[in-house]
Amino acid sequence: MRVNHEYQRGGALAYLAAYDVHQARVFSHCSAKTGIIPFMTLVEKVMTQEPYASAKRVFWVVDNGSSHRGQAAIGRLTKRFPNAVMVHTPTHASCLNQVEIFFSIVQRKVVTPNDFTSLEQVEDRLTAFEQHYNATARPFRWKFTPADLEDLMARIERHEQKEQNLQQPPGCDHQPAGLAHAA
Repeated sequence: MRVNHEYQRGGALAYLAAYDVHQARVFSHCSAKTGIIPFMTLVEKVMTQEPYASAKRVFWVVDNGSSHRGQAAIGRLTKRFPNAVMVHTPTHASCLNQVEIFFSIVQRKVVTPNDFTSLEQVEDRLTAFEQHYNATARPFRWKFTPADLEDLMARIERHEQKEQNLQQPPGCDHQPAGLAHAA
């Protein structure tokens, strides 16, 4: 007997999260889509509770997603929450944002394997994991110090110098001539 497999998409769920780097606490919001309203819903959830509501400054480190990119997003955030400061990671450097580490953990421990039968099941599993995480997690310990950065930059400089020396023929001690630009 031959059985055909029928695939049905269950839809998509946007999981937005904020990560308190000092307390290792996650705040999240699930939505049918991403955008300004879901992002501001997450911000509202965080900024209306202590210690964030009365903090002198609360830094929001964000990537360059369309819902929080540019001056309009910064203005929207600071108009609603004057103590909120939006900081954008450089393009293609979202790994500098600690919430991305949390998303990696979620991918490995919650989303994989993708065996969900409904969006409600996805949201329930995300919520349960977040509650467990908030009860047990400790802040990430970043070990990359300014001295480590200086060492890395020195290694890169030595490597680039070595590469440059390999490109010159033996016995050649001059720099290659640049191309003249036509005026």
